[in-house]
Amino acid sequence: MAGTPAFDYDWLVIGSGFGGSVSALRLSEKGYRVGVLECGRRFRDADFPSSTWDLKRYFWAPRIGLKGIFRVTTFKDVAVVSGSGVGGGSLGYANTLYVPPARFFEDPQWTGIADWEAELAPHYREAQRMLGVAVHDHDDPADDLLRELGEHLGVADTYRKTPVGVYMGTPGKTVADPYFGGAGPDRTGCTLCGRCMVGCPHGAKNTLVKNYLWFAERNGATVTPDRTVLDVRPLGAPDGSDGYAVTHVRSGAWSARAKDAQTLRTRGVVVAAGALGTNLLLQRCRLGGSLPRVSRRLGELVRTNSEAILAVTVPRDYADDLTKRVAISGSIYPDPTTHIETVTYGKAGDAMSAMYTLLVGDGTRVTRPLKLLKAIVRQPGRAARLLWPRGWSRRTIIVLVMQTLDNAIALRPKKLPFGAFGGVRLQTEQDPERPNPTFIPVANETAEWLAQRTGGVAQSSIMEALNIPSTAHILGGAVIARDPSEGVVDGRQRVFGYENLLVCDGSAVPANVGVNPSLTITALAEHAMSHVPPATGTVRGSDPARESHAKVEA
Repeated sequence: MAGTPAFDYDWLVIGSGFGGSVSALRLSEKGYRVGVLECGRRFRDADFPSSTWDLKRYFWAPRIGLKGIFRVTTFKDVAVVSGSGVGGGSLGYANTLYVPPARFFEDPQWTGIADWEAELAPHYREAQRMLGVAVHDHDDPADDLLRELGEHLGVADTYRKTPVGVYMGTPGKTVADPYFGGAGPDRTGCTLCGRCMVGCPHGAKNTLVKNYLWFAERNGATVTPDRTVLDVRPLGAPDGSDGYAVTHVRSGAWSARAKDAQTLRTRGVVVAAGALGTNLLLQRCRLGGSLPRVSRRLGELVRTNSEAILAVTVPRDYADDLTKRVAISGSIYPDPTTHIETVTYGKAGDAMSAMYTLLVGDGTRVTRPLKLLKAIVRQPGRAARLLWPRGWSRRTIIVLVMQTLDNAIALRPKKLPFGAFGGVRLQTEQDPERPNPTFIPVANETAEWLAQRTGGVAQSSIMEALNIPSTAHILGGAVIARDPSEGVVDGRQRVFGYENLLVCDGSAVPANVGVNPSLTITALAEHAMSHVPPATGTVRGSDPARESHAKVEA
């Protein structure tokens, strides 16, 4: 696959999140000409929004001019939070990097392909090194409450501090690259402002632009922002062995027939557009006849990480500021399959209060809204206070609950007329055998306990009050499997039926991880890239990122 003038690139990577950035670096190290297409814009540290009220720079809705880092996609069965921008979800994620529990590696969907815990171990270690993982050992009032909750539940021994991708040097002090022998960018010590999920303006957060993408671009990889891919089509041989034509448009274009549509020719493609983006692109290509060999299992086994997202706002006389921390700094396991974390937006997240309302218990799509109305009537004062967002984020503990349980939904394609929005959109459907939960009892119990302990106000997300659960970690749909009757990609994340076509993002993850999945997506991409042979006679020379990866491969 050595580059020739007939192709624009040897490999084109679609997306620049965890899987895409790993792919761009490792392929460029192997001597390939690499291009990256990213739907979002490029952000410097100084470009991040001052707060979530800065709608243009925080929220993603390009058709109305919002090109920020935070995207919300709502379906009838789940509301999905995801990221955008050069660096993908790393720009606005909570920098939490756990290795998942053994249950994940033993899921029946992919057992028998490999001993995954052993197979991925060196790649987890390399991902941790590249992302600069350190254990955050600072305790704050929310940590104290979580530890107390663990004692109350009899699981105090499960409390642990969070492994995070943050430079924990002298607060506010800028130093030469501390991670890669001076070859990376300068870094500034974390100031514990808590606004990791709004975008770190200080240079402390280990986003992908400060590690994987930093080295990929210095190896010659070309990153093009603000481009959305609409089609991937084989050139010549139907299995893609002659290369691919990749068509892309300006992000926010209303139609696939946009005037600025461009086509690139590449020998290989890595699809890494995030779980939703990859499922949408591959469904569009399969239904449109560009990639008809893609397994019919595409869109199945979509996982929400079995999540619930709630909030508790404490009164001022309990604590006036809960933000002097990183976004997530501790967690407990109330039972072996459930993981609970406390989260903050820092002082910059007041606009997010609009996504929450009074706590609502279990029910249906009819009874839960009625329960909400009843709660508002019974507690009008509390309901009214939630309508005033000033100071909400500095006094609010977000409760994030994740599980390793085997539940799923499906993403089904729906064709649209006249090529609007690329001709296809996705809609959800519950898995009839293992439906995704709309209510997790221990999540509500946690919020109620915190509210009672602090005198605060427990809150459900608006969507959950409508019986639609929320997730910040959508996974699956193009999952790893033994063959195309069970999934979309093999154990090396190669799409069944095609040559030089890989999927390297959360859509390939075959089971609920039960913890924040970014490290797992990174490790899986490292594993996939380790199996791509180098370009003939060309491997990049002195590079601290490449040299460490070469040791892992050996």
